[in-house]
Amino acid sequence: MNNLIFLPGASGNTTFWHPLIEKLPQQYRTKIIDYPGFGDTPESFEVKSFEDLTNHVVDQINEESVIVAQSMGGIFAVAAALQKTQLVKGLVLIATSGGINLERFNVQDWREAYRQAFLKYPDWFVTTNANYEEFLSDINIETLLIWGDNDPVSPVQVGQYLNQKFENSTLYVVKGGDHQLAEKHADEVSVQIKTYLEKLK
Repeated sequence: MNNLIFLPGASGNTTFWHPLIEKLPQQYRTKIIDYPGFGDTPESFEVKSFEDLTNHVVDQINEESVIVAQSMGGIFAVAAALQKTQLVKGLVLIATSGGINLERFNVQDWREAYRQAFLKYPDWFVTTNANYEEFLSDINIETLLIWGDNDPVSPVQVGQYLNQKFENSTLYVVKGGDHQLAEKHADEVSVQIKTYLEKLK
């Protein structure tokens, strides 16, 4: 199983993953799924809602793969794990909500800053209420959770909560890691992912 699929966060920034991918073993085939209308990716007539975007992502997973997802990308990763159980062989969720309601956690509200930073983007990421919480325990594939202990957007308590919810998960905490930890701490994160991939073999 040598396919790694990378899902960006709400910025849709695919280059975010480049420092990490460069540090992973070359035998893995990597694919970054982009989001129409986000980042540098042109809009698509087929993608007009968060549900459409979820389908766009899930439809591109058509062979056995491990999904590595950042932030809001984790919602698509969870959807894919639930819909394509035969193909999604592992999950690496980084600083994500995983499709749970974060209101119980003391999270920084990122929505207004996001709206200001990405004026031309669709606002589905901001307004979506995708919630997969009741289904998380159905996912029993090996799951690696990576959080930073200095992330106000997705605090480490979210990772601890997901670690209880997923049947078969491990939580790794990056000291000093903020919401961009997969890019800023690519060395440390790549070591964890390599170890995780060895376990899956």
